Amino acid sequence: MGKPRYHLILLLFILFSSPRIGQNKAYAQGINSNKSGNTTTFDVGVILDNSTWIGNISWGCMSMALEDFYNSRSNFNKRISLHLRDVNKDDPVSSAFAAVDLLKNVQVQAIIGPQTSQQAKFIIELGNNSQVPIISFTAKSPSFSSMQSPFFIRTGINDTSQAKVLASLVQHFRWKQVVPIYADTDFGNGIIPHLIDAFAEVDARVPYQSPIPISASDADIGRELEKLKEMQTRVFIVHMEYSLGFKLFSNAKKAGMMDKGYVWITTYGLTDIVDLMGPSATNVMEGVLGIKPYITENNKKLQDFKARWRKRFNLENPFADQVTDPSTVFGLWAYDTVWALAKAAENVSATNYTFSMNNVRNNTTDLESIGQSQIGSELTQKISNTKFYGISGKFHLVDRQLETNSFEIVNVVGNRRLRIGFWTQAYGVSQRLNSMVNVKVHRWPGGSPDAPKGWEWPTNGKKLRIGVPVKPGFPEFVNVSNNSRPTGYCIKVFDLVMGSLPYNVAYNYTPFADPKDSNQMNGTYDDHVSQVYLKKFDAVVGDITVIASRSQYVDFTLPYTESGVCMVVPVKDEHRKNAWTFAEPLSTDLWIASGVFFIFTGIVVWILEHRVNNEFRGPPANQIGTIFYFIFSTLVFSHREKIVSNLSRIVLIIWVFVVLILQQSYTASLSSMLTVQQLQPTITDLSELARSASKVGYLNDSFMPGLLKGFNFDESRLIAFDSPDEYDQALSNGTVAAIVDEIPYIKVFLSKHCGKYTMVGPTYKTDGFGFAFPIGSPMVPDVSRAILNISESGKMDNITYVDVNEDCFVQKDGSYSSRITFRSFWGLFLITGVTSIFAFLIHLAMFLHQHWGTVIYSDSGLSCRQKLVLLKKIYDKPDLSSDAFKEKEEQEMGVVEMQMQSPMSISQLGNEDVFGHEDDDIETPLEDEGTPGREIGGQTPDPPSFADMLNHRRGYDSS
Repeated sequence: MGKPRYHLILLLFILFSSPRIGQNKAYAQGINSNKSGNTTTFDVGVILDNSTWIGNISWGCMSMALEDFYNSRSNFNKRISLHLRDVNKDDPVSSAFAAVDLLKNVQVQAIIGPQTSQQAKFIIELGNNSQVPIISFTAKSPSFSSMQSPFFIRTGINDTSQAKVLASLVQHFRWKQVVPIYADTDFGNGIIPHLIDAFAEVDARVPYQSPIPISASDADIGRELEKLKEMQTRVFIVHMEYSLGFKLFSNAKKAGMMDKGYVWITTYGLTDIVDLMGPSATNVMEGVLGIKPYITENNKKLQDFKARWRKRFNLENPFADQVTDPSTVFGLWAYDTVWALAKAAENVSATNYTFSMNNVRNNTTDLESIGQSQIGSELTQKISNTKFYGISGKFHLVDRQLETNSFEIVNVVGNRRLRIGFWTQAYGVSQRLNSMVNVKVHRWPGGSPDAPKGWEWPTNGKKLRIGVPVKPGFPEFVNVSNNSRPTGYCIKVFDLVMGSLPYNVAYNYTPFADPKDSNQMNGTYDDHVSQVYLKKFDAVVGDITVIASRSQYVDFTLPYTESGVCMVVPVKDEHRKNAWTFAEPLSTDLWIASGVFFIFTGIVVWILEHRVNNEFRGPPANQIGTIFYFIFSTLVFSHREKIVSNLSRIVLIIWVFVVLILQQSYTASLSSMLTVQQLQPTITDLSELARSASKVGYLNDSFMPGLLKGFNFDESRLIAFDSPDEYDQALSNGTVAAIVDEIPYIKVFLSKHCGKYTMVGPTYKTDGFGFAFPIGSPMVPDVSRAILNISESGKMDNITYVDVNEDCFVQKDGSYSSRITFRSFWGLFLITGVTSIFAFLIHLAMFLHQHWGTVIYSDSGLSCRQKLVLLKKIYDKPDLSSDAFKEKEEQEMGVVEMQMQSPMSISQLGNEDVFGHEDDDIETPLEDEGTPGREIGGQTPDPPSFADMLNHRRGYDSS
């Protein structure tokens, strides 16, 4: 501190010497100043305001601390002598005079005090210059710290620790906005930056700060409270001394701000006002929450001290209105401060307590001639290292500041305050000290048992001004008519959401209409949303789409409608009926594949049946006809040829299954083509439309122009419309090729013109309709949560903006076709093809296994080609060893034996009866060159034997 300020203080001291300081000289030797034996007096100054409760209580506690300390031990070398200076706590000049007096005239080795942060600022600098420890248990302001001042020791808490507790409390009850009300002093201003930072960490905002001057009158406080009352925030943090705090709460009660919905939280310094002022404080602070450092009650030393303190207080203050509990933490800290100083003084090794004048120059001022303490540095170090368990708990200084790790949370209920919870580093806000249990407040302001929301909207009985757009083209969403309440889907949803909130919200709808034409909107939708930012509306409700550019000025709730932008275009019938319509159900590749597999399967069946089945034998032309007739007859399942081979049966079963599926699919597709209109969009993609020269329509005053320009649409190609009827007219007469709009609008349009138009192309992402509120509005999360609850409960389904006809809203991409392609059947063809190939390979292997030896050993001179020809000839002959031929042979033998036993001659039976063939087809052994049945040589020949007939039959079959 520079010399001019010292000179100013000295001048003030000379001109305005306070009479109270002179009166305090009587206290210089007031406590334990007598010497006993070899005891040395250790002078300590005390600066307090005994006219205040805190000053009075603290002085009493300090006196008792000295008595208890020296009565508890018989051997001590130093005896502290307290020199009290009783000065006004609101007068920093008087406290400076007192400090100069103590340092210069008494040469105290330490100063306890002063009582306020405002007083401490200058006295701490005096202590640094004179190297005298300044010990304060009441100056809590973070604006000065022990780290910056080497001779400043804080045996109370730093207000920065309170900021963390308050932020945790705000977070616990999910309040999002907080207004601090504080004394406009160093003490009050010091905590504000730390409060704002702490609230920011828990996502709580400080929209306003309310400093109250110490000299503020009731009228001044009333005006400030009215200003706060008109704001939305209802959570107030009060940080001031109890005298100003009592005046604040008294005026708040008169203003109706202690009613339901308000939240008041006091910092320590004001929390003890209930103990200090009794019923007069509780009458105006019902429901207030407060925080204070936690002092454990399981302390016998503390309980004994309380009893002795009350007895002493009543003796010294017989006319006091009440007996004040000394458990106010300031008093306990005062007791432990003196105890710690006494222990440190005992450990100081130096014995010379006079001030050194080595650095004092001649002709200096009185302030500069104070000198420096010779034991100040050692005493400061001894106090910093002192540890013990006092009546306030563990006394332990960290960086020359008292360490406090726990706070208690109290609630003013009736004529007392109740502890309702704690705050600790480990568990935060909790009902219990050593576990996590939610805090339950007994009573909030207004007597409510339920936690307030922390804000109110509207305020002062005003109703919210809800802006609604004026758009006559789509009344399904918002319909504004003269002198009547708006209607429509958006209005119904908003009313439902507001009604589901856990609190009542009063509001009025205000149309955003053009002053010259009440049926038109006063600008665009962006202009409408900006009215919230300009504070002309409290919120905007309607078909307002949530987009990024608008979110820079307002906060949107969650969307309550479908999201996305789509294109709607006319449709045309894809299929024209003609003579060749029957061929359209199957694609060309499927027709070709079907034909190939028909022929392939027929050939495989012929190969498998040729050697074992007479129906697959005969001249080549007949066999080819048999192949085609047999396999194509499977289309109608009318094939009559008997299948003998098991391999053929497997192949045929798989093939018939494929034919069945193919036939049914063909029938269904053909029926669809002949009976149902195949409506297809004229345009399928927005990019395709952008490359053309066609024009595009959109809803007037919407954000579509910006979106379309992003797709390279020239502004000259964009045409705005106001209603679904205008959409229909423009699309019908070809004014535009497509309409680009949001899905809700398109659904309304399609519901009125179902069948003529369709949605096509991809859906371009948007966030749907939402309600717009001011940025940071605490109403946004509540409304969003209500929208979710209504949607999940199904209540939203009861509100619609179009008649439900899903067929009208089916989105088409232009790829729809009722034709069946090879892609749909390649799996079936693969199965039947693989089955046929495996059957053929098995059959071929069996044939080669049976006849390969015959070919190899028949003639060693045959070439490979000749061997293959021989195999072909063998293959072309019937396999008489097959079950089919054996069965037929047995049948023929049975017929012949029956005829031989019959009296009728064979010649009378006829060739067909015996051999199963027409007479003109074969030449039997019974016939000669003559007429059949004629006698030879005048004698009738003997009938042929059975062996002759059988051999003849075999010869026929081999041909």
